[in-house]
Amino acid sequence: MKTLLKYLGVLLVLAGVVILAVYYFGHTQPNSMLFTALIVMVAGLFAHIFLNKYIE
Repeated sequence: MKTLLKYLGVLLVLAGVVILAVYYFGHTQPNSMLFTALIVMVAGLFAHIFLNKYIE
């Protein structure tokens, strides 16, 4: 379980990248996908920093 939590931040950042790729290749217009990708990537960044600091 700890190994999964250790990589949760990286998985969230990759999910944000996938959302950006869907936005780019799908030729969609709504900015809500961009905002969602931003939120997921920032949450992944903070999760990666804090979870790796406290889980060893």
